[in-house]
Amino acid sequence: MRHGAEYLEDEKLGKAFDARLLRRLSRYLRPYLWLFVLAFFLSGGITVIEIALPYLTKTAIDSVLTLPWIEVRSGEPPAEGAVPLGDGRYLVRYGALPRTAREELELSGALGERYLFVPEGDRAVAVAERYPDLFLRVPGGYAIPAGSLGEIPRREIPLLRGRAFSMLGTLALVFVGFLLLRFLLSYGQVFTLQYAGQRIMADMRREIFGHVLRLPMSFLDKQPVGRLVTRATNDVAAINEMFTQGLVNLVQDIFMMVGVMVVMFRLEPRLGLIILAFGPGLFVLALWFRREARSAYREARRRLARLNAYLQEAISGIQIIQLFLQELRSFKRFAGINRDYYRAQMRSLLVYSLFGPAISAMQHIAIALLIWYGGRGVLTGSLTLGALVAFTSYVRMFFQPLSDLSERYNIFQAAMAAAERILGLLDQPREATGTRVLRDIRGEIEFRDVWFAYNDEEWVLRGVSFRVRPGERVAIVGPTGSGKTTIVNLLLGFYRPQRGKILIDGVDLAELDLHELRKHIAIVPQDVFLFAGDILENIRLWDKRVPAEHVERAAVRVGLAELLARLPRGFSTDVRERGARLSLGERQLISLARAVVAEPAILILDEATSSIDSHTEVLVQRSLHELMRGRTAIAIAHRLSTIRDMDRVLVLHEGKLVEEGTVAELLSRGGLFRALWELQFKGAGSPGD
Repeated sequence: MRHGAEYLEDEKLGKAFDARLLRRLSRYLRPYLWLFVLAFFLSGGITVIEIALPYLTKTAIDSVLTLPWIEVRSGEPPAEGAVPLGDGRYLVRYGALPRTAREELELSGALGERYLFVPEGDRAVAVAERYPDLFLRVPGGYAIPAGSLGEIPRREIPLLRGRAFSMLGTLALVFVGFLLLRFLLSYGQVFTLQYAGQRIMADMRREIFGHVLRLPMSFLDKQPVGRLVTRATNDVAAINEMFTQGLVNLVQDIFMMVGVMVVMFRLEPRLGLIILAFGPGLFVLALWFRREARSAYREARRRLARLNAYLQEAISGIQIIQLFLQELRSFKRFAGINRDYYRAQMRSLLVYSLFGPAISAMQHIAIALLIWYGGRGVLTGSLTLGALVAFTSYVRMFFQPLSDLSERYNIFQAAMAAAERILGLLDQPREATGTRVLRDIRGEIEFRDVWFAYNDEEWVLRGVSFRVRPGERVAIVGPTGSGKTTIVNLLLGFYRPQRGKILIDGVDLAELDLHELRKHIAIVPQDVFLFAGDILENIRLWDKRVPAEHVERAAVRVGLAELLARLPRGFSTDVRERGARLSLGERQLISLARAVVAEPAILILDEATSSIDSHTEVLVQRSLHELMRGRTAIAIAHRLSTIRDMDRVLVLHEGKLVEEGTVAELLSRGGLFRALWELQFKGAGSPGD
C-alpha cells in the first residue's frame, strides 16, 4: 500500500468566499433565481417580525403594565395635554415627553411618582367616586398615585383598568399572530430553499455524470473511483448547503444585525453605543477565528483524506493482509494515521471552543452593562422598563449571528473547496472525437508507424505498423508489458498516439466519430464487468431494441444455455453487484453473448477464454469460430493454444512488432514466438502438435 495513500489527498482549500467560484456557480442558481429572491423576501419578513416581537413586549410593559402618566414638577405645563395637580405639579404622559425634555427633567429631579388617570366619562369613574380618599379630583377626571393602587380591592381592578386589560389582550393576540405569520414565512422559506436546492443538486449531478461519461480514458484511468463518486455526492451536497443555508441565512443575519442596531439607537442611543463599542473586539476575534479555523480545517481534512484512503485500501486488501500475517503492521499504521487525525480534530475543536464562548462572554458582558446603565435610567426615569427589557432581547439577537459565524464559515469553506473540485472536473476536456461517420464498415485496420506513451516519452509502442484485412482473424501475442492491450485501447479510441496514424477502412481514426464507430466494435475483455440487474439486461445492456429472442439465440451460441438451465429464474436471475453470484467463467460467457448480440464488424477478444474451464472452452471456441466468421477479429492471447486457427499472428516485444505470420510460419522460424510456444507447451508434445 502506498505510504499515506497520497493519491486520494485532493482536499484543496481555497478562500471561504471566492467571487470567481461564486460567479461560476451562479449559472446553476440562475434558473431558480426567482425562488431565491422569494426566499430573501421571506427572510426579510421573518427579520421584521423577530425585531417587532421585543418591541411588542416593550409596548405591553410601558403602555399597559407600567402606568403611563408621571408627575412633573414644573412652573408651566411641560407638554401638550398636561393635567394640573396644583402646587406647580402636572400629570404628563411619559411617552409624550421629548427625549431631551426627559433628560432635563431627570437631571433637575423634577420627575415624580407614576399615576393612573381616569378621564371623565370612563366606566372606571364609578370606582374613583367610591374611594374619594384615594383618588384626586383633577381637571378632566380622577388621578391616583401608583402607591395607592394596592389599597383598591382586587375585585375593582378589572373595572378600574379595563382599558389596560383590553389592550393587553389585543397585544397578546398580535403577538400570537406574529408568531403564526413567522411560522408560515419560515415554512415558506425552508420549503422554497430546499426545493431550489434539490433542483440545483439534481442539475449538478446530471451534468457531472454526463461529463464523466464523455471524459477520455487517459483521465479516468488515473482517478480513484471514490474521488469521482464524491464529486457527484458529497461535494454537490456541500454546495447545496451553501445555497440553502449559507447565503440566505447570511443575508438574514446581516438584516437582523442592522435592523437591531437601528431599533436600539432609536430607543436609546447611549445604550446602542455601548453595544457598538464591542465592534472592534468582535472584528479582531472574527479575524483570528478566520485564520485559525481555516488552518485547522485544512489540516483536519487532509488527515481525514489519509484515514479514508488507508481504510479503503486496507479493507480492499484484507485477504492479502491476513494471508501474509500483516495485521499488526497494518493496525500500527492505522493507529498512527488515526492519531494524527485526532490531533488535527482537537486543534479544530480548540478554535471553535474558544470562539463560541468568547462571543457568549461578550454577549453577557454587554447584557450586564445594559442592566447596570439601563437600570439606572429606569430608576431615574430616563428610560422605561419596557425599553430595558427589549434591549436585553435585542442584544441576544445582535450576538446570535456572530455565534453562528463558525457554522456559516464552515459551510462556505466546505462549499468553496467542493466547488473548486467540481469545476476542476467539469473543466477537464471531453474525449476528443472526429465527426466523420462510416456507414458500412468493412473492418480494415491499419497501424502506421504508431508511437505511444502513457507518461511523457516512456514509450509503450515504438513505431508499430501492421494491416488487418477485412474479415481477417489476427492474434497479438507477446510477453507481459509488450503493448498488446495498448493496441486495443488505441483501436477503441481511448487514447491517441503521439506519432503515427490508425486507419479504419482507410480513414484516420482521429477523423471518425468515436460514438458511431464503437457501435461497430465489440470487445470480450478478460476482466468482465457485470452491472447490478438480471442476466438479460446485462447481455443486451438495457437496449430495448434488442428482442429477448435474439438474446436467447446468442446465449445458446456461446454455450450459456447450460448455466441458464441451472438457474431457477433463467434470464431473470439477478447477478448482484459486479456479478458476485456467478463464477469467472460464467461471467465470461455472458460477455461473449454481449458480443454476439452486438453483431459487430470488428471483434476484439482480450483473453476471452482465460477464465473458462477446459470443457466450456471447447464450446466457446466453437462459438467464437462461428462468431468471427465474416468479421475482422483481433485476439490478444497469453494461452497460445487458443490461436491455432488464426489467420495471422503478430508478435510484440518491448513495444515493437518483431514477428508476423501464421502459427506454422512463426514456429518454423525459431524466433520469439517459438520460444513462447515451447515455454507453454514444454512436456506437452512437439511444437507442431
